[in-house]
Order: sequence, then structure tokens, then C-alpha cells
Amino acid sequence: MTIDETTETEASGPSGYAAARLRLLQQDARSGPPRRAALARLTDDWLTGLFAAAAERAGVRGAALAAVGGYGRGELSPRSDLDLLLLHDGSAGPAALAALADGLWYPVWDLGLALDHSVRTPGEARGTAREDLKAQLGLLDARPVAGDPGLVTSLRTAVLADWRDQAPARLPALAALCRDRGERAGELQYLLEPDLKEARGGLRDATALRAVAASWVADAPREGLAEARRTLLDARDALHLTTGRATDRLALQEQEQVAEALGLPDADALLRRLYEAARTISYATDVTWREVERVLRARSARPRLRGMLGGRGSRTAPERTPLADGVVEADGEVVLARAARPEHDPALALRAAAAAAEAGLPLSRHLVRHLAATARPLPVPWPPEAREELVTLLGAGEAAVGVWEALEAEGIISGLLPDWERVRCLPQRNPVHTWTVDRHLVETAVRAASFTRRVRRPDLLLVAALLHDIGKGLPGDHCESGAPIARDTAARIGFDRHDADVVAALVRHHLLLVETATRRDLDDPATVRSVASAVSDTSTLELLHALTEADALATGPAAWSAWRASLVNDLVERVAAVLTGKSPEEPEEAAPGVEHERLAVEALRTGRPVLALHTRPEEPAEGGPAEPVGVELLIALPDRPGVLPAAAGVLALHRLTVRAADLRAVELPDELGRSADLLLLTWRVAAAYGSLPQADRLRADLARALDGSLDIAARLAEREAATPRRRGVKAPPPRVAVAAAGSRRATVIEVRAQDAPGLLHRIGQALEQSAVRVRSAHVSTLGANAVDAFYVTGADGEPLSPVRAAEVAQEVEKALG
Repeated sequence: MTIDETTETEASGPSGYAAARLRLLQQDARSGPPRRAALARLTDDWLTGLFAAAAERAGVRGAALAAVGGYGRGELSPRSDLDLLLLHDGSAGPAALAALADGLWYPVWDLGLALDHSVRTPGEARGTAREDLKAQLGLLDARPVAGDPGLVTSLRTAVLADWRDQAPARLPALAALCRDRGERAGELQYLLEPDLKEARGGLRDATALRAVAASWVADAPREGLAEARRTLLDARDALHLTTGRATDRLALQEQEQVAEALGLPDADALLRRLYEAARTISYATDVTWREVERVLRARSARPRLRGMLGGRGSRTAPERTPLADGVVEADGEVVLARAARPEHDPALALRAAAAAAEAGLPLSRHLVRHLAATARPLPVPWPPEAREELVTLLGAGEAAVGVWEALEAEGIISGLLPDWERVRCLPQRNPVHTWTVDRHLVETAVRAASFTRRVRRPDLLLVAALLHDIGKGLPGDHCESGAPIARDTAARIGFDRHDADVVAALVRHHLLLVETATRRDLDDPATVRSVASAVSDTSTLELLHALTEADALATGPAAWSAWRASLVNDLVERVAAVLTGKSPEEPEEAAPGVEHERLAVEALRTGRPVLALHTRPEEPAEGGPAEPVGVELLIALPDRPGVLPAAAGVLALHRLTVRAADLRAVELPDELGRSADLLLLTWRVAAAYGSLPQADRLRADLARALDGSLDIAARLAEREAATPRRRGVKAPPPRVAVAAAGSRRATVIEVRAQDAPGLLHRIGQALEQSAVRVRSAHVSTLGANAVDAFYVTGADGEPLSPVRAAEVAQEVEKALG
């Protein structure tokens, strides 16, 4: 028996309603709007029976039960609240009204359903709506469920009239409410764990657009809006059924199940669908609020204008200011000139976009839609004017983002750049990334715009920034797969073969500088030569340097820092020297800095580890965010086995998070002039919580760890066992590999793993047990991921054989698994 066949008698009691509700939610064939509507009808029937029985017992006449909010719209999700308003005409006494309310609310609570309820006369409800914006929004969707429908209808009519009368004050307040909520919850189209209701572009914004339309001030773009709302509601339904909870946040651990429930192949397909929906709602929101501002601004100007004209009315067309050929500004937007002919001017879309970005103005929605419908495709390759307009658009910086989004919303970008559709709304599951792939590409171009004065070919920099991740979404390394796409796209845009090859090279190597600088020994000539060989000339090097910074800054705050910038700058200087004819000779052992030299002398004299902690604010990298106070820990001690795991373990015990580390073996003369081996360690650390420990405590624990009286492994295991497990997606397994051609002086073992307390200690232990000597270590933490490179040799000081190196990598990986 389907839910529609359920008799009114069967569903009237609590047990009957609960059983019918359960059957409905278990019907796989019934989902989406039909199920939400059926659930609302079923609930209406049940509440109608409750109301009739309770009103008769209480002797109440002149009352009605109204559904408001989502229930009023007939959009009941499996775990939605029931938003109910009990209206009465004031004729019943308080005791009778209380009895009627009890007969309604208690059966709802008895079934465990969430309930938002109130009891008011129409006058009281209307007065509350005038004072409370959220209450007024809920009443705009009021719908009679039981009792006297006239009470509800007249109230809704009155509230709607008030809403329209108060629009000049209410709409700005609603806009501010939406902005504040979006700032708190973030933008749905970029979040890995989005709130389907509260985030910008979510269900709250879709409801706000309905309220704006009801005001008669402005109407939202209708294309795709209903489907976008349905997509979010369907996902929320599936989330409620998957979790069994009334939640709107789509957590990582639930995404695969929700995707399966919606018939999607995987969680990425789910996120991409949600991002598309959120982008549609966000764009409609931007357009609508801009129109609201325009209309309200015009209304406020009319009384003043009538006063200046002696009370005579006047309609004046907005002033039109030329911006470019065929493009003008009118009323704060970029629109087409009256003489513009898009069907005969294929470069007009890019010209309008560039003009809008340079002027810091939005594109009129009507302009974008008209261009999408009538403009001819650009010839391939593009004419020089079109290419120059694209570069101008990208070079406008932050103002280019809104213009680009307007073009993208109407499909113009995918028409210009066919490969763009593959990365559109493509999620990035690395938490270091703030944006989806397509928005990250635009953000990188925005960042690159501030570096155009540093390079000789800013046009190549901006286009490479826009295309550097274009290979994502394809199998294999996105740098390699993206290079030929970038070359073809550059040729399509109109660059000659040489310039297209440069763009392809920038895309292929856009991670080369930062990965080399943070994971390789820059004093090793092989490191510098390998980069110089890949880059090939100084012009490409300066472009790659600027692209590296722009990419990192556009990724997120964890991807760039003064420390990373200094390492990349150092590498670029060394590579530039090689490209101009200088050869990186085998360096002499680098002398320690003044502070390390002082510590080294003390370590030689005492034979014990010597430590120093320095806390200082770090200068922000160019164009990057200011960094928190940096804490540097310097350690010098005589070289001996077990130093790396001991030092790393002590830091973990003291709850110090290692952001970066450098370990070097050096030879210094002792007091008698004899050569003595020392280890110098430089750590960038941060306290996980609380204050930093005293250097004396760290030194004492390090001495105990080295002499064996402090069992670090056991202490760390005890702490891990006592730490509650957090829910979440299981981290991918660690990967340990031998870096090909990494160095001629040592073998480079690279470790990629989920960052965790004690990770560096376990790596160090595994290397010690493999009987290799760690010549230097370069530790880098990027968000939740650790990427560490260890330069190791055998006992004879020579690089490991390929077979032995592979064995060591396997042993370390096994120890971390």
C-alpha cells in the first residue's frame, strides 16, 4: 500500500501517522519533491485530526492551525522541524486555548519530532512580524492546515502588504542578515563540508530570493533557480535519511553514502552538483540584491527630484558614460551601447568584461545574457584584440572575479575556453586549498596581476596563472597532463608557437620551485642543475618565480609563508646564476651561523646537547598574509646515532608541532684542533596549545632520550591511546619513495604522510633501524600533510645503491603503515 492509499483513520493517531511516515521514507521510488509534498500532506492530515479532536474537547471556536516556514512551503525533509502557528480570534479563554495547544503540541513531542510553535491572534502575529524580520519571513509562507482558513489567509495577506510597504527598510536589513550569515557559514560552492542551509548559496539564500520577489521590488533570475533549490533539498533529504539526524552540514564521512542515495557515482560528483547549485543561487543573489539597491536608490531620489521641479514628476534616463567601443556605464552597471552589434563583433564580450573589470563595475545581467545568445564565436586563433582584452581582464586583479563569474554563469567562459568546463566546480579535497579548481585558477590570476611589474612578459604570466591547474580532473600528474592543454589553449588564444611553449612549460613546472626549495638540499649542485635544466632560460625562470608565489597565495594561508618565500628566493638566485653561465661548484661545508656557532662551541666543550629557543614575529612574504610569531629552536650536539628520532620525540612529548626542520652534519675543530663531528638542528615549531616549554626542560629530556632513560616511544603510545579518536575520513596511507636523481652526494628518501604527533620521531627511528646515516633533513608541513626529504648515506658516507635505497624506503613505509 502506498502512502496515498493510507486511510485518514489509519494515519490520524500517533502510531498510524508514525507508521505511514516510516513507509513513505522507506520508499526508494518516492524521493525529491513528490516525497516532500507527500510528507507534508500526510502531516497535514494528522494535524487536522489532532486539531479537530482538541478543539472539540476544549470547546474552542474561531481558531486555526497554520504551517509556516519550510513546512508552509510544503518542503518537509525527513527530519525537518514542524513550524506551527496556532491562530485564534480572541474569543476563547486562556484555559481553553492552553488545552487546545496541549492537544496539538504533546502528540508531536511524543513522536520525537522537533517543533517550533506559537499561539497568537492575527493582530499579535502581525505585530510580531513588524518587529521581527525572521518572523515576518516565516509568515510570508503561511499556509492553513486546520480550523478556520480565513484567519490564516487574512493574516498572510496583511503580512504581505506590510512586507511590501516596509520594503525600503526591510530589504536592506534582510541583505545584511544574508551577508552576516554567509560570513559565518562560508560559501557553499567552495566548502568541503558545506552547510546546505546556512552557507552562502544555500537554502536560506534561496528563501530570501522568494521574499525579495514577494516585495515586488525586484525579481531573481529564474533560469536554473528552481532546479538548484531542488538539488539542495534532495541532498538534505538524503543526508537526513543517512544520518538519522536533523542536520544540514554535509560532513566528509557521510558524503559517499549521500552520493549513493542520490544515485551519484561518488562524493566528488555529489560536491560538484552541490557547488553548481550553490553557484546558481549565489549568482542570482548577487544580481537580485544589486537590482534591489538600484530600485531603492531610484525611489529615494524621486521625492528630491519632484521638489526641485516644483512638484512636477519627471522620468530621466540614467546617464550613459562610454567605457569602450560598444560598451557604456549606466546606473552603476556595464551595459551595451545602443549602436553595439554583438552578432557582428565577436570580441565584444571580452571587451565589455575588460572594461567592467578596469572600471570596477559589474556587468549587467541583461548584457551578459544578450551576448551569450547573440554573439558569434571567436575565430581560432583569436584576433590580437581579443587576446589583449583577455589579458586586460585578468590583469585587473580582484575586480576580475565578479566579472568572470558573470560570464561563467551564462556559459560564455566555456565557449571561449572549452577545457574550462572540465574544471568548473571541481572540488579539491586537500584542505590546504580554499577554492574549487576553477575559482583557484581565477584567484591565481588575480594574485599574478600584482606581480606583472616583476616580469618582462606579464601576458604570459597571467595566461599561465589562469591555466596552471587545467590538467586537474584528468588521470595522472596534473602538471604533465595540463601542459599540452595549456599549449593548445595558448595557441587558440592567439599566441605564437614560442609563447605557447613557454606557457606549457610554466604549467608543467609550476610546482617545481616550491617543491625543490622545501624538500631538497639547496647546497647540493645537483639540485640547482636539475631546476636549471628544466627551466632553460632566465625569462622563463622569472615567470615561474612569479607564478609560484601567485599559486601559493591563491591556494590558502597554509601554502605560503616568509620561510617558504626565502627558500624559493634562494633557489631562484642559484638557478639564475647557473643560467647566466656560472656553475654550482661542490660547496665547502657551510659554516654555522653566529648563534649556532656559539651553541656548537658549548656542545664541543661539554659533550652534551645545547639548545636555544627564539621567539620573534616574522615578516610576511610579499603579497602574503602576516604570519604569527615564529619560534625557532636551535640544537647543537656531538654527532651520534639516534639524534633525529630522539629530538623529534622530545618535541612531540612537549606538544610542539614541527612546522619545518633542518638537520646538518658538520665538522668543526675542537679545542685541540682536532676535527669533531657535530649535528646542528634548526626547527620551526609551534605549541599545539599552552605556552612553550623552557629550554632547560627540553635539554634535560633530550639528554635522557639519548642515554636511554626516557622511553619516548612508550610515552607517545600512552598519549595516543588516551586521546579520543576523531570521526572523519580515513587518511590515505603514507608513501615513501626514493627521489630519482636527487643528489650525487646522498640518496634522497621522500616521505609523504598525514601529519601527526610523533611522526618525525617514527621516521627517524625507522631510518636508524635501517642502518643509514641522515646527512640532512628537510621537513615541510602543509596543512594536514607532511612532506619530508631525508638525505641519507651508508656507513661509508656514500649514496645507497638503488636496490638498498628501495629497501630502506620500504622499511620506512612499513614502519609508518
